[in-house]
This record gives sequence, structure tokens and C-alpha cells, in this order.
Amino acid sequence: MSFNIGLSGLYAANKQLDVTGNNIANVATTGFKSSRAEFEDVYSATKLGSGSKTVGNGVRLSNVSQQFGQGDVNNTGNVLDMGIQGQGFFVLSNDGSLSYTRAGTFKTDKAGYITNSDGTSKLQGYGVDANGKIQNGILTDLRIDTSNLPPQATSLVSSTINLNSKATPITAAFDPTDTSTFTKQFTTPIYDTQGNQHSMDQFMVKTAGNTWNVYTLIDGRNLDGSAPTTTGVTAPVPSTMTFDSSGKLLQVSTPPATINSDLVLTGWVPGTVTNGTWTANGAASAPTITISMANTSQFNADTARSLPVQNGYATGQITNLTIDGSGVLLANFSNNQTKPIGQLALASFTNEQGLQPVGGTSWKETFDSGIPAYDAPTTGTLGSIVSNALEESNVNLTNELVELIKAQSNYQANAKTISTQSTIMQTIIQMA
Repeated sequence: MSFNIGLSGLYAANKQLDVTGNNIANVATTGFKSSRAEFEDVYSATKLGSGSKTVGNGVRLSNVSQQFGQGDVNNTGNVLDMGIQGQGFFVLSNDGSLSYTRAGTFKTDKAGYITNSDGTSKLQGYGVDANGKIQNGILTDLRIDTSNLPPQATSLVSSTINLNSKATPITAAFDPTDTSTFTKQFTTPIYDTQGNQHSMDQFMVKTAGNTWNVYTLIDGRNLDGSAPTTTGVTAPVPSTMTFDSSGKLLQVSTPPATINSDLVLTGWVPGTVTNGTWTANGAASAPTITISMANTSQFNADTARSLPVQNGYATGQITNLTIDGSGVLLANFSNNQTKPIGQLALASFTNEQGLQPVGGTSWKETFDSGIPAYDAPTTGTLGSIVSNALEESNVNLTNELVELIKAQSNYQANAKTISTQSTIMQTIIQMA
């Protein structure tokens, strides 16, 4: 029996060497999780039990468990390098076959899909709708769309304006070429449906103590493209702002309708002016352009306006990509727009130890692991995404070298057991 005990010890020591050697070999493998050889003793037993004086029958390998502790996340400078800080696994699909990994070395293929380093599997996540809203719930192949961002016509303009309550009322007829006929001029860039930029000018004219007229011209002309004049059918039509005694805006009225707090433009025909002649450019405007005046006041301070915000933009080309901690992929465009194009999904398991390693620093779901739960990063117990960085192996090289020495000593000691048993057997044979 001593031979069997010694042989079981040699086998166990050999497995310990294998596991330790594999850990050491993968000390520089991105996303690698170290393994641990776990052993248990062996006893011979009958149906009535092993008894109180039974001698052990050696050792056997009970399990090789992976240790899913956090590895260091270090910067690489590559935006598609991603590390997970906390729990969770990246989800990869190879023609519908899902696998899970902590190795965030991703790249794009020729079609723009984000794949693992060898290009065999596509990274999974959530897509976006036409309005850029993340569509949670259904996993899809994440793709970086490099096509141009279509233009958007301006439909909303907002800003904060103060009109000086001490300004002198003006009685002269408004003339955009004569600065004495208006108190202040504000200019805002706006866009038509083809992404062409136009200048919208608002002329503020104080007419009475708590009353101001607002004349709105685009490219220096009326909304229909006609040249503004002080008389005749092409005279600019003002909107009237009325304030209360404390300087707060009461309403904005535009003939023939009255709209509280907003100035709404309709019927603008975009065009260009060449040598003084206006022609329509073939584009259209948004159905309405709402100029929010709710944050307009009349206080004893200089007439001034904050930087205006408007929702139109020209055609844009993608310039770079950023990925935030929640895994949202944000495309930045040359027209100063930022658009979500997808969001990473992470998987979690009830029993990570039950996952089946399949190589390539990946795992597969098993019955023991339980089914995966998918969600966005930072949701519940899931970790966050660190872009421009990778999670290193969690192997502690010092500990592994110590384990290597211990395994070697175990091997030598068990070999000595067999050698000693052999010597005893030879002595018995010689006595016979």
C-alpha cells in the first residue's frame, strides 16, 4: 500500500507543478485568472465505515479552482483597450455561441464591428435608436459606424438675456442698417435641413417703460427672403415683450397669436444672397423655430446675453471615440456633436467557479455556473469600464515561486517514500 500512497503523492505533486507552472506562464496574459490545485485525502472504507484505526490511502486531486480576484488595471492609451474594475465579464459572440472574458483587448474589423484580438468573436452590448437612446435588453454586435452624421435643422434656440431697464425708449421706425433705431443686436448661427449655416439676428428695441419689440431677421432678410424696409409690405414684423414692475417677463406676443415665454418663427425659406440677389437654396427649415425667451429679464444692468444654445448642426464626420465608466460608446464628430452609438453589456454568474475555461482567456457557461445575467456596467454589483486600459493577470509571481518550491519538495519527499518502501521490500525478500 505504501507504493500506492507514494504514487498518489507523486501524482498530486505533479498536478501542483502543472497548475503553478501554468500560472507562471500566464503572468503577463491580459485578463488571466490564476488557478489553485485543491487536494483531499483518501481512506479505504467498507460498507460499515472506515473505522478508527484506518491508515490513509494517499491523496487525490479534488479540484482545480480559478481565482477571480481583481487584477491591476493599467493604462495603455488605446481607446478600445478596456478593463473591468469590479465584477463582471465581457460578452463575446462567435456566430451566436457566447463566451465570457476579462481580456479587453479589442479592435475593429473591416465592417466596423468590435471584436476580440484574434477577430473571431464580436463584442456584445446594446444598440441605439434613431434618437441615440440606448436600447437595453437585447444583446447585439457592437459596431462603430464611421458614416457621416446627417445635418439637423435648428428648431430650438435658448439663452439668458437681460434688457437694461434704464435704456431710452426709441420712437423712430426700425431700420436694421441704422443703429439708432434699435437698442441691441444679438446674432445666433442656425442651420437648415441641408446643414447650411445662416445668421439669425434679433434686434431689441425698447418702446416704453416695460415694453420691448423684437425684430428677427435671417441672413439680414425677412423669413420669406425679402429685403426688410421701413415701409411697405416687406417691413419686418416685430414680436412684443411685456415685463411686470419687478422686471420679470409676462409674455411674448407675435401677431396674430400670443405665445407666453416663446417666440415662434414659421415659414422661413433658407436661401443665399449673391450680388444683392436672394435665391432659395433648395433646403428647408424646421417646421417651427422656437426661440425661448423665458429667461429674459428687464433689470437695471447692461443689456447682454449669455452664449446661445441651439439644436441644429451641419454634417459631421467622426473624429474620435470615447467610452465612459458605464460602457457607453460616445462618437465625437467634427460638427461638435457627441452621439451615443452603443453600450457594453457585462455578464455575471451566481457561481463563477463553475465556469468552464475554453482557452483564449475565455470561459463558457455550465450547469454549475448558472445562467448569466446581463446588464450595463455599474448596474447592481457589476463593475465599471476603464477605457484606454487593460486588466493584467492576477497571478502573484512571488507566491507562485514559493508554491513551485513546495511542489518540488513534495515530489522529492513522495519519491523518497517509494524509495524507502522499495528498500524495505528488498530486505524482506533477502530474509526469505
